[in-house]
Amino acid sequence: MIISNGFTYIAVLMLIAGGLLALEKYAKWKIFNVVPPLVWIYVINMILCTMGVFNGEGVGPAYSNLKNNLLYAMIFVMLLRCDFRKLAKLGPRMIAIFLGCSITLAVGTIVAYPLFVGSMGGAEKTWAAVAALYASWVGGSGNMAAMQEALPVDAGAYGCALALDTVCYSVWIALLLLAVRYAGKWNKAVKADTSKLDAVAAAANAEVNKEKKHATAADWIFLIGLSLVVSSLSQKIGSIMNNGLCAIGLDMFGAATCTTVFVTLLGLVCAITPLGKLPAVEELSSVYLYAVVSLLASRASLVDLVDAPMWVIYGFVILVIHVVLMFVLSKLFHWDLCMVSTASLANIGGSASAPIVATAYDASFAGIGVLMGVLGAAIGNFFGLGMGALLNALFV
Repeated sequence: MIISNGFTYIAVLMLIAGGLLALEKYAKWKIFNVVPPLVWIYVINMILCTMGVFNGEGVGPAYSNLKNNLLYAMIFVMLLRCDFRKLAKLGPRMIAIFLGCSITLAVGTIVAYPLFVGSMGGAEKTWAAVAALYASWVGGSGNMAAMQEALPVDAGAYGCALALDTVCYSVWIALLLLAVRYAGKWNKAVKADTSKLDAVAAAANAEVNKEKKHATAADWIFLIGLSLVVSSLSQKIGSIMNNGLCAIGLDMFGAATCTTVFVTLLGLVCAITPLGKLPAVEELSSVYLYAVVSLLASRASLVDLVDAPMWVIYGFVILVIHVVLMFVLSKLFHWDLCMVSTASLANIGGSASAPIVATAYDASFAGIGVLMGVLGAAIGNFFGLGMGALLNALFV
């Protein structure tokens, strides 16, 4: 069957996404513990694209009309939960450990890139996808999707980056959990200071465990309407910003980049207003994420994944450099393995994953992992754009 009707195209994409999420929730298949639904959504839609199920000419208008509009709405909603006043509960030491992980991952990304770029498809094709991957390894999947429009990300390279992300994340979380038993040796080697850890954990948990309001239909409708209007206005303002920058010779900042920066800043500002307390923020950002990833995958061919194995090796080399540099920083600043591991997974896995490692050390540390993940979501777009600028300047 070939789908050429725009409405049918969108309906099928959302059915695939919803069906996989329902299987994860109700069937509880163990395969989803290894490969999450988000990756299955991408791969299945890539297979359908490769088979020619989606008629490009017929569904193209639907794709063009929805992808960017939903993407900027997603960025805005996603960042409404990034209230920097809450992040202050982490304290400067925890924030420093998180940023240390972000920086060492950046060093690994840049240092290892020239070793693998030729076997991954060349710099012209891959630099933007690597920047998108780095945004994800600072803030999560939402930031990776945001970079798809802000930078000229090749669809095939994006699929390879997603494969890297999935494989490396699955192995990395297992290794971090295995490392728990060696925490004493690490802490002794770096002379770790854990004197204020319990106080930080208590403050973080108190913030995370505040009562969450139940979202009503009115909350959903208002938030959807608000985010879509913000998306529309942000694109207009991004275009105006781009024209202004071009007029003064800064034409390297495209309209999409300007829009991404503007909507990110707007989301962070609105997060400290009553808008940041709206129910359904987390749920709606997930809906947008699955919709955007489905759209992106529907235009990517499975043939483009032939370079994926070299991408995965590249990812593991980044992680090796990350570990070595974090050990050096831990020696200098006496960081304990619990917080280093939590910060590392908060970068690579996000706020949903970091508490897994944190609670392996102590159940009271869960809040620290959540807030670290939220911090990553807040800064991931900026770090991703910065990485893109560096890779483009150095290797293209």
